[in-house]
Amino acid sequence: MLTRMKKILKREKGFTLVELLAVIAILAIITAIAVPTIGNVIGDSEEKAHEANVKLIENAARLAYIGGLDEVQDGNVTINELVENDYLDDVPQDVGDHEYNEDHVINNVSESGATF
Repeated sequence: MLTRMKKILKREKGFTLVELLAVIAILAIITAIAVPTIGNVIGDSEEKAHEANVKLIENAARLAYIGGLDEVQDGNVTINELVENDYLDDVPQDVGDHEYNEDHVINNVSESGATF
């Protein structure tokens, strides 16, 4: 019985074409589902990073206003002025399609808010 099993196993040398096609089809289905999902996750994270940067800049402008920074008292301040006066460590990195340059003006700065 054992020798007969060995002979049967020796004749089988690999996977059949049908088995390989089934595996390829399964991988294609998984890829078709996973790729758009991953793309959405990346897009969502870029948008959330932009929102966080905007809040950071607006809060820095509010702190500068409350701190009495002369450049802010007219209600407007640039990102560069916030960096120069240590209200921001550096100009935030660009995220996706959103660019932050040091000459960008934050408007309507007051204790209650600001407009980026």
